[in-house]
Amino acid sequence: MRLLTLFLLFVVALPVFAQQQGVELANLTWVEAEKALGGDQVVVIPLGAGSKEHGPHLRLDNDYQLAEYFKRRVLAASNVVVAPTITYHYYPAFLEYPGSTHLRQETARDVVVDIVNSLSPYGPRRFYVLNTGVSTLMPLKASAEALATAGLLMRYTDVLTIATTAEATVRQQTEGTHADEIETSMMLYIAPERVDMRKAAKDISPREGGRGGLTRVQGRGVGRFSSTGIYGDATLATRAKGRVVVEAMVAGMLREIEDLRKAPLPSR
Repeated sequence: MRLLTLFLLFVVALPVFAQQQGVELANLTWVEAEKALGGDQVVVIPLGAGSKEHGPHLRLDNDYQLAEYFKRRVLAASNVVVAPTITYHYYPAFLEYPGSTHLRQETARDVVVDIVNSLSPYGPRRFYVLNTGVSTLMPLKASAEALATAGLLMRYTDVLTIATTAEATVRQQTEGTHADEIETSMMLYIAPERVDMRKAAKDISPREGGRGGLTRVQGRGVGRFSSTGIYGDATLATRAKGRVVVEAMVAGMLREIEDLRKAPLPSR
C-alpha cells in the first residue's frame, strides 16, 4: 500500500517536473553550473525577508514564502537559472516588532552587488531580482546603478506597480501596504495554512511627523502608530482576491524577465 501511494504521488508530480524550464543553481554541481551559466543566460535572484513582522495573523517568514512561491512559478515557466534566495535586506520600518531583521542600506546594496559580481564571471550579464518588498526598492536601484558601470544589467520587481490594475479590481481598503488586505489575500491563495484570519485586524493610523516606519508608541511624533504591525485592513482579505493579484504578479514577472533577456547591456 505504501509503495502504491508513493507511485501515485510520483505520477501526479510528473507533469510539474516535465513543465519546469529553469534550473536552481543550488541543486547543481559546479560542473553542471558551468554549463548552465554559460552563454547569454538570465539569472533570477529571489529576495524575501526570512524574519520580518507581518502582524499577528501572518508569520515572520511571510516575504520568504512569497519569494519561494514566485521562484517556483518562474522556474516552471521560464528558461532561467535561479540563485538561492536572499533572506536579509533593507527593512528599517519594522524594527520595533520583535523578530524583525534589517540590514543597513549600504549593506543591502552591496549584498546584491557582490552576489552578481560573483556569478557574472561565469558568463551571465543579465540579472533579475525577484523582489517582494517595498523598502528594498531604494537599495536595489543603487545596486543596479553600481552594476551598470561594469556592463551588467540588473532589474528587479517593483511590487508597487507590477499588479496595479489587478489590485484596483479587488481592493476595498481605503489605504494600506503591509500585512493588509492585499498581502493577506495573497497568502490565503499561496499558503492559507500560514494565515490566522481570527487575528486579522484593521489598523490604519495617520503618519506622524511625515517620516518613519511603523511604531508601537502612540504620539511619539515620528512614524505611523500600529499596535498590530499592520498597515491596512487585513479583515477584508480573501483567497479569491489573492488569486487575482498573485496571477497578475506572476505574469508581470515573466514578462519583465523576457524583456530583460532581449534588452541591450549597458556600456562599461
